[in-house]
Amino acid sequence: MSDGTAGTGRRVVVTGLGAVSGLGLGVRAFTAAIRAGRSGIGPIEQFDASGFERSLAGEVRGFHPEMHLRGTDPARWGRSGQFAAAAARMAVVDAGIDPRELSALRTASCFGTTNGESQVLERLTAQWVEGGLPGLDPVLAGQADAGRIAAAVSAELDLSGESLTFGTACAASNYAIGYGFDLVRTGEADAALCGGADASNRATHAGFHRLGALAADVPRPFDERRDGIVTSEGGAALLLEPLDAALARGARVYAEVLGHGMTCDARHMTNPDAASIAECIRRAHRNAGVKPGDVDYICAHGTGTRANDSTETAAVREVFTDGPPPISSIKSMLGHTMGAAAGFGALVCCAALFEGFLPPSATVRRVDPALGPDLDCVPGQARAARPRVVQNHGFAFGGNNAVTLFGGFSR
Repeated sequence: MSDGTAGTGRRVVVTGLGAVSGLGLGVRAFTAAIRAGRSGIGPIEQFDASGFERSLAGEVRGFHPEMHLRGTDPARWGRSGQFAAAAARMAVVDAGIDPRELSALRTASCFGTTNGESQVLERLTAQWVEGGLPGLDPVLAGQADAGRIAAAVSAELDLSGESLTFGTACAASNYAIGYGFDLVRTGEADAALCGGADASNRATHAGFHRLGALAADVPRPFDERRDGIVTSEGGAALLLEPLDAALARGARVYAEVLGHGMTCDARHMTNPDAASIAECIRRAHRNAGVKPGDVDYICAHGTGTRANDSTETAAVREVFTDGPPPISSIKSMLGHTMGAAAGFGALVCCAALFEGFLPPSATVRRVDPALGPDLDCVPGQARAARPRVVQNHGFAFGGNNAVTLFGGFSR
């Protein structure tokens, strides 16, 4: 991967957006829910949650893969791959480009994940426990590879470019977007579908439950009484194209990808590190050719845990010495979609630039005064605004940090 610098090579823009989420299917439904501050969180239905003290999740309801997939048999793929492929097709349709045109180009598929095909693995585990190795369904075993998430996108749209799944947990979608940006910018790819996907599963919910990181009701990023995350699922996709190609076909341009930055401190398995996050932001700024004062909005990682929000805010203040711009968390409505989280953040950033709004932290009641008296987390509902440069955060266990920057575009 290159250094993510936008100043060399081709300019890259986002022309299509796709969302499979607990807030709705398709970018229009998703964005409308975000702007209204609606919640996609409810009782868990994907698995038996009767043994858990906390049993809410942000699940995708009413998703029937056969209604969205046209190029491949949904039965070939796990739920995460179905999410990615459906979101990618939505992004292509949204971009107004014939999928056959993308098939004829060198179009890459770059998607991030935390848990891979988690529901497939859980079913295989149950089979192993019940019947040992001979009890495993070989067809199901063939769906277990996490790399099949990006492969599902390539199969659905008959893509011939590179297909790569990133396993850098909750920062993975930003890694995928950064990589896809590099491929298009340098001419190694003619276009790229980028994003992330993860399905709800019992193991992840149980893991966060044991960590004491699950919220009692809904996640409340930046609130003085915040108490944790809500596990969620979904798939997000962005179509990246060279600017000249997009203009030549008269495409609608949501935003320009300005650059990205990455760090991995590996200081602690679960606790974020403010210094490493601050360095990640600085690298992203340097590579995108922007200064802190140019950034009009930050889409925070904003999980709603006490550790994340305080560390993330401290890192932002270290870089934005004159005070942070508005910073909010869509996880307040969506929950934590794991490997898809930064993809949804990127999608919202592009929509905010194109439509003119700041996404809200919908559930905050009183901003934690320890985070600073000037912290503007856009409480309640979206705010009308005309941001020019927006910053999207993705941070993960293991110290994986990735930041992407997007700019408004006008002809």
